[in-house]
Amino acid sequence: MIPTTLTAMAHVTAEPAGALSGSGGFGLVDMVLHAGPMVRTVMAGLLCLSLISWGIIMAKSSRLRKVNRESENFADLFMKIKSIDLLYEECERFKDGHLAHIFRVGCAELHRVSALLAGRGIEDPGKHADLLLENVDRAIQGGIISKRKRLQRLLPFLATTGSTAPFIGLFGTVWGIMTSFRDIGMKGSANLAVVAPGISEALVATAMGLAAAIPAVVAYNHFSNRIQVMEEDMLQFTSDFVNMLKTDLLFRPGRGEEASEPVEIAGERRGICGRMEVDPAQIR
Repeated sequence: MIPTTLTAMAHVTAEPAGALSGSGGFGLVDMVLHAGPMVRTVMAGLLCLSLISWGIIMAKSSRLRKVNRESENFADLFMKIKSIDLLYEECERFKDGHLAHIFRVGCAELHRVSALLAGRGIEDPGKHADLLLENVDRAIQGGIISKRKRLQRLLPFLATTGSTAPFIGLFGTVWGIMTSFRDIGMKGSANLAVVAPGISEALVATAMGLAAAIPAVVAYNHFSNRIQVMEEDMLQFTSDFVNMLKTDLLFRPGRGEEASEPVEIAGERRGICGRMEVDPAQIR
């Protein structure tokens, strides 16, 4: 009985070895090339998802680094320059920074409301400081939302890839296993030579699904956290900017004994940025 069993095991072991050597072995490239049409289609789709995800990851990483760098430089400038007029002129150098964006949005709204009051014969907007500050704060909140949406652009693709890629790979695996069982039924044999190649090829689809999903999920969480921190920075900067604007309005000419002279810039006397020419179309 025992010699018969050993002979059978040796026969089963020798048969897959010959079959595998004839089919090219279990190399990853060989398994992909010898997979069925459906499994190869699934693998090609997963490869496309992975390449697109990595492209988004690299582009988004570079973009957020640039945004953070410019915002840090603008924050340092904001702490040094006390004049809103001078700060507005300097902030044009920071096109991508989220803090500079919020500042430009606030200045554009301040200019719009000041022009509206001047059109109604009110030359001193400081007398309506509450109205100005309320409108500026509301415009800035809208600017924060729009900036957050731009920063989050393409992130839903990473979330979609992270949640669907494993299931796409699992579909390819299930299909490959179905094909293997069909081959078993057609050949009437359940030895490793029949089962192993199809199953190994099918499992590659699951591996590729996980390889596409894991970086996408990690990157999505990382970028989401960084954007959340940026949003908190914008909210904090809004408070600082509104406080700075309130102080500037209190000490403008025409406020009685507390009035101070406007800032002199290159021989030209200016007040708050509401007197500057601010084009709202340039506010991104």
